[in-house]
Amino acid sequence: MSFSRIYSAQTHLLKGKVVAVEVDITKKTLHSFTLVGLPDKAVGESKDRMSSALKNSGFKSPKNQNQKIVISLSPADIKKEGPYFDLAIALAYLLSAEEINFNPDGRIFLGELSLNGELRPIKGALPLTEMAKKLGYKEIYLPFENAKEAALVEDIKVYGVKNLKEVIDHIYIIKKDKNNKPLEKERPKLTPVPTTEISHEEKTGGIDFSDIKGREGAKRGLEIAAAGGHNIAMSGPPGTGKTMLARVFSQILPNLSKDDCLEITGIHSVVGLLDDALITESPFRAPHHTASYVSMIGGGVNPKPGEVTLAHKGVLFLDEFPEFEKRVLESLRQPLEDNIISISRAKGSAIFPSNFILVAAMNPCPCGNKGNKQKQCICKPSDLDRYKRKLSGPIMDRIDIWVTVGNVDYEKLSDDTQEGDKTINIKTRVKNAREIQTKRFKNSTRKINTNSEINVKELNIYAPLSDETKKLLNTSAERLQLSARAYHRTIKLARTICDLEGIENISSNHILEALQYRPREMN
Repeated sequence: MSFSRIYSAQTHLLKGKVVAVEVDITKKTLHSFTLVGLPDKAVGESKDRMSSALKNSGFKSPKNQNQKIVISLSPADIKKEGPYFDLAIALAYLLSAEEINFNPDGRIFLGELSLNGELRPIKGALPLTEMAKKLGYKEIYLPFENAKEAALVEDIKVYGVKNLKEVIDHIYIIKKDKNNKPLEKERPKLTPVPTTEISHEEKTGGIDFSDIKGREGAKRGLEIAAAGGHNIAMSGPPGTGKTMLARVFSQILPNLSKDDCLEITGIHSVVGLLDDALITESPFRAPHHTASYVSMIGGGVNPKPGEVTLAHKGVLFLDEFPEFEKRVLESLRQPLEDNIISISRAKGSAIFPSNFILVAAMNPCPCGNKGNKQKQCICKPSDLDRYKRKLSGPIMDRIDIWVTVGNVDYEKLSDDTQEGDKTINIKTRVKNAREIQTKRFKNSTRKINTNSEINVKELNIYAPLSDETKKLLNTSAERLQLSARAYHRTIKLARTICDLEGIENISSNHILEALQYRPREMN
């Protein structure tokens, strides 16, 4: 056999893409070694890694023989990136050179080879395994370090491999004589990795909501935000606990479903940020205010996800909110409205998921002491106007809850006799509210998870108002000069407040509380 074809894969955006590795060998000619199919630098260097790995695994190096070798990675119109194909190229060469014999059908081979034949871990093992299962492949071979992650996918055999020789011994078909007796010794076989189970473990230790004295208004706002998936902004002087509240906020979010765990794990795996085999907790991303546009939104020559996608199904915490670059803040409009981010570049476009809860924290003015009873504000009127203009109306409109986090009396800070609501109690109420929403949206024509995702057309179905309540809302909206978006978001917020109380119908009290969370700057 001078020609062989086996299958590998690479990540493309947030999904996998099958790549066929074809090898053709022409013997008794001058040495030539060519790799085609739009390879990048890392892929182009794989022929050197593969040659050394074969030599150190007991096979002849392709570079020491007079033969013409052509390796093709197809489809040829897609750029091949990363060291995903080393293992597949080595096996395809050995099969084409008739040094081993095996059946490549129904198998995917992934992994970077070191010079001694060991396999190094790759990015995106989970989405690549999901793709392989979807396309009907029965087995997938990949580095041992990635096996636990890949084993999250059911109904496909996952083999964790430490080196090239292990793979060859497992897939090798032993030659037999005419009487069907083996001519060689049986080689050791690999055992498929058992399916990785998903378990949620409650965090112990750390800061609890009850440890944060006072700030009851902020705590109430965060509870509502968690229950309905609403965006929230906290404003107050430095040192009042805004950052602490934001970090504890992620602990009251409900446990992720299995599908959400797999989706989030896949995203972090593609980017290379996966520390464990599975992410079971809502992501908490807190980029610095000097973060660039591309790092926040995503992009690059070949589009990659940014912070808004890494925070998918979790929390995006933006401290010093007005200090972020204007371009970055304005680009949040689409994900805050549509829960996706669309990136267009000359070489292609991509749509990434970005359904997160925005938690923003900011000072009331540049010096931070505006409205502070303990310190005097030293900002000039021009500084205050400039600071206020950093946040545009459309961005403020998309944030449902605005709360003020003021200073707490020292006596209250030192009072250990009064204990506030514990995180576990708040999380239970949030969970109950989410369960109400799950039942409500069960028969929806589209997928809706929280009240914040209800569109205008569905408000009359899921959040109907009585004539009296509607009159109150209209009167208040006219006095507060609410935009149409803020008007509808107020109704959604009232719906969530209802769910926290376990009440079916929205009343005037729920509307009034929801209106209290509109930003005062909008009046």
